[in-house]
Amino acid sequence: MTDALVIDAEGLDRLSCNAKADPSTGKKTLRAKTVCESGFRNMTYVRDLAPMLVGEPPALLGDDSAPNPSEVTLAALGSCISVGLLANATHRGVTLTKIEVEMEGDIDISAVWGVGDTPADKTLGITAVRCKVTLAGDADDATLKEIHDNAIAWSPVVNTFRRPASVDSTLSIG
Repeated sequence: MTDALVIDAEGLDRLSCNAKADPSTGKKTLRAKTVCESGFRNMTYVRDLAPMLVGEPPALLGDDSAPNPSEVTLAALGSCISVGLLANATHRGVTLTKIEVEMEGDIDISAVWGVGDTPADKTLGITAVRCKVTLAGDADDATLKEIHDNAIAWSPVVNTFRRPASVDSTLSIG
């Protein structure tokens, strides 16, 4: 048998109960800092973790040493869905032995980062995402479907795609 995928069920229950009792405890500010290393190689720093390299493939003038920003976006989406699947399964007392989330997204890169084809009516960014989720565990198909549907409905990253956040930027010279 494949190893069970587990998280701390009591800790999950505490998080859930705390969020229900005081919804403001679930509101956080996340931070990341990206520094250009050279060319299209960027190091992104999050918390006290090792920096994450983000780049571009050769077709987009990169050195192919890391996923590009749009690929990292899909990776974040898949990871968020996976977290939600495991949390929902754990909450229901279901033991999962397999979680796989495959994503593909459609993007028009002809705008070339604002130096190319940029008419006002051009749709920039990822315009469609298709996810294929594979689950295995000790539950029937209907329960696995409920776990899937709930994870998709409540995923913060899925909902960021569905209801995009506002983005404000300021410039600091120096």
